[in-house]
Amino acid sequence: MSLLHRFSSRRQRLSHVFLKDRLANARTYQRIAGYFRSSIFELVAEEIAHLDRVQIVCNSDLDPHDIAIGRASKQAREMALKEKWNEAGEAIASLLHRPRYARLYELLKSGKVEVRVVPATEAPFLHGKAGVIEGRDGSKSAFIGSLNETRQGWQEHYEIVWEDLSPEGVAWVEEEFRYLWERGIPLPEAIVEEVGRLARKVEVSLPDLKPTDVPAAALVEAPLYRRGEDLKPWQRSFVGMFLEHRELYGTARFILADEVGVGKTLSLAVSAMVACLLGDGPALILCPAPLCQQWQVELKDKLGIPSAMWHSNRKVWQDANGHIIKTRGAEDVGRCPYQIGIVSTGLIFHNAPEAQFLLERRFGTIVLDEAHRARCARGVTVKEPKPNNLLRFMRAIAPRTKHVLLGTATPIQTHVEELWDLLEVLNQGADRVLGRSPGFWHQPETVLPIVTGQNTVTDENFAWGLIRNPLPPRSEDPLFDHIRSDLNLRPAEAFTDQPLTELEDFTRQELQDILGDRKDGLTFWQRHNPILRYTVLRKRATLEAMGLLDRIAVDIWPSAGEQLPMFRGLGLLTSPEFDEAYAAAQDFTTALRQRTKSAGFMKILMQSRICSSIASGLSTAQKMLAKRRFFEDEGEEWSLLENLPDILDAECTHLERIIASLSQKPTDLKLDAVLYFLQERNWLDLGCIIFSQYFDTAHWVANRLTAQLPQESVALYAGADKSGVFFAGEWRSAEREQIKKAVGDRTIRLVVATDAACEGLNLQTLGTLINIDLPWNPSRLEQRIGRIKRFGQARDRVDMLNLVYHGTHDEKVYEVLSQRMKDRYDLFGSLPDAIDDDWIEDIENLDERLREFTEQKRQANAFELRYGSTVEPEGPGWETCTKVLSRRDIVNRLSEGW
Repeated sequence: MSLLHRFSSRRQRLSHVFLKDRLANARTYQRIAGYFRSSIFELVAEEIAHLDRVQIVCNSDLDPHDIAIGRASKQAREMALKEKWNEAGEAIASLLHRPRYARLYELLKSGKVEVRVVPATEAPFLHGKAGVIEGRDGSKSAFIGSLNETRQGWQEHYEIVWEDLSPEGVAWVEEEFRYLWERGIPLPEAIVEEVGRLARKVEVSLPDLKPTDVPAAALVEAPLYRRGEDLKPWQRSFVGMFLEHRELYGTARFILADEVGVGKTLSLAVSAMVACLLGDGPALILCPAPLCQQWQVELKDKLGIPSAMWHSNRKVWQDANGHIIKTRGAEDVGRCPYQIGIVSTGLIFHNAPEAQFLLERRFGTIVLDEAHRARCARGVTVKEPKPNNLLRFMRAIAPRTKHVLLGTATPIQTHVEELWDLLEVLNQGADRVLGRSPGFWHQPETVLPIVTGQNTVTDENFAWGLIRNPLPPRSEDPLFDHIRSDLNLRPAEAFTDQPLTELEDFTRQELQDILGDRKDGLTFWQRHNPILRYTVLRKRATLEAMGLLDRIAVDIWPSAGEQLPMFRGLGLLTSPEFDEAYAAAQDFTTALRQRTKSAGFMKILMQSRICSSIASGLSTAQKMLAKRRFFEDEGEEWSLLENLPDILDAECTHLERIIASLSQKPTDLKLDAVLYFLQERNWLDLGCIIFSQYFDTAHWVANRLTAQLPQESVALYAGADKSGVFFAGEWRSAEREQIKKAVGDRTIRLVVATDAACEGLNLQTLGTLINIDLPWNPSRLEQRIGRIKRFGQARDRVDMLNLVYHGTHDEKVYEVLSQRMKDRYDLFGSLPDAIDDDWIEDIENLDERLREFTEQKRQANAFELRYGSTVEPEGPGWETCTKVLSRRDIVNRLSEGW
């Protein structure tokens, strides 16, 4: 009998005459397949349900870094595979082949079928298909050939197969299989569950869904989830609280004060998106100008939804693709072409005409980012707290808005009273927050000592006054449940004028008992008050302790224990040319200060631009001198300077000094330091992202690096129309999504990015980060390191290099901040999200301000007690949702203008 058999699709259907016959009486089946997606789908075309064991090994283009050992790399691997799985469109396939998806899911969940995926280094592409089939009688058959991985390939393509029954032939194929099998990793459970979800998927419309089901239905096939990421439990929990209040009260009012790096933006963005989808009305996002583009990128790149951003100087809207939508002028700020509009708070601070036009509209949702900027002026010299323009605006627009969401720094920053400024905003149009006025909760001087535990409440009537206006929800405490039952109050009722004597004796006794009640060292009023009720704060340390966030260490350079070339302490050595330009910038702002109050902001701006890079300082001075006026640039609050007068000749002299000095300097030590770490410290091998606040610095760095590293691809990740790749000195424009994909595939390992684009950037394949300049704002620094210190990072510790010039204001600020960045696992935990400009100006007292903040933050443990149990919502994750809103319907709904 011949031991070698040959088959050709030209002569017979291979799916019938070969595999079907051989598998009919088989016990086990080992197969070397091709690409993992098509390979496992082909399983359903083969009759294998009766087999005891099926093992399939296939390839996935996985990088070897993704196969490293450890929890972090396991997450990175699962994310990479899910993203690759979703690269192929399945919208039609999952409908036309629903039984096939269902059958595949059953096979993968049965335990009989195992699939392993091999990294690219072991098998760049498994083109040689082979396998071994073992019969019930112990006989084995090996085969090899051009086996296409699709049913169409078996039935329609030209394929040839050789079958070998000889022991040596079988052993040879088994050896190849074992080699690949031992180097493969199991197919992630997330992909198995995605197959099952697609088998059950049903496309629905908004009226078919309950409000609580809308977030999952809208997000499960958004870019964020298709990349293998998801909303974290505490983010889903916030959206759940938002919808709960919307259902109970008809409006939602919250301060979201999660610690830096926990992801406030996404929690707020999803809530605003859901409200728009539910027909609550348009959404207005107010944020500082540097964050406007970050918000737009986040909405597009993660949620896959459109928005428009208002350009204050040009008086036009810009969509997420960089297209300008022309308007008639400032009045069209109230006619956003999309449901979600993004506007800079700088306009409101300076009472620009747009502020009044916005006040003429009604909104479904307003999100105010960095809401701590809305506050009253307080101090020894201030008789009455005076609200700034932003706080006045928010008080005026809140009653015209259904939902008000305030994203802020950790709420206890310098003055606890400032929190009342924000609570008063929430109370406008929703007086369940602080109650009707007058009331105890409108008197911070009265209730703050009680809330902080300094004073105790012993009088029963005073305690009743604290409870009845506003009356907390039934679910917050058994006492409130009993009060509502005694007085027959509806869930949404937040007040009662009924006297204490109307309560049942049992309830009154409960009220008396709570006056001396303590739990975990906290009084009843520390645990139950409007601050905790409407301020959501989750701490990073708590999430790490619960295993919801990985602890990834960050090693900061320059290190205090190692003297590096080019550095003096924490700062880079400077040249006489730089020192002269820095002095000229100081003289320029000093001259400007003599005739305009706006010069204070100009001083900070000039200092940060000069300290960013020589290229940035030179570019700034040249543009200002050429135009004799200020200009709009990416991510900066130039709108604050709109009313500044033209630059005078005497002031131009200082700008000319800057240009003359910096033009003499052929190189920049910042670039030398970057090259030293990339090459001498091998950071390039680990992958590196370089951040700057300013586009001209980022472009200069990328351009110089491609000249120094001609064989290296250097990506520039910036605005929608400014991104691209340098290679060997040549430039090619590219979409941000193309860059992210190339970095994810490790085709590109060196990225230069601006802050304006960093929010939508997830680069866990990179292991190092260089700050070419330092924003004086810890939350911006945390956003930067968060691009690599995140879910999926394969390294247990990453590296960060911070570059400042020696002898500058930059270095002085960094010296203070660095003293509080000693914990490699929690760099920014002892820092507020934002540092005010007046703190920066008063450098001598900056450390004392930060110390006060840290002490006050330690006292905020009531938040942990209240929200520690809400970081994991009940029910399955949204990635399992089978009732899905179509992406087209979502985009169409959110593309409706105001």
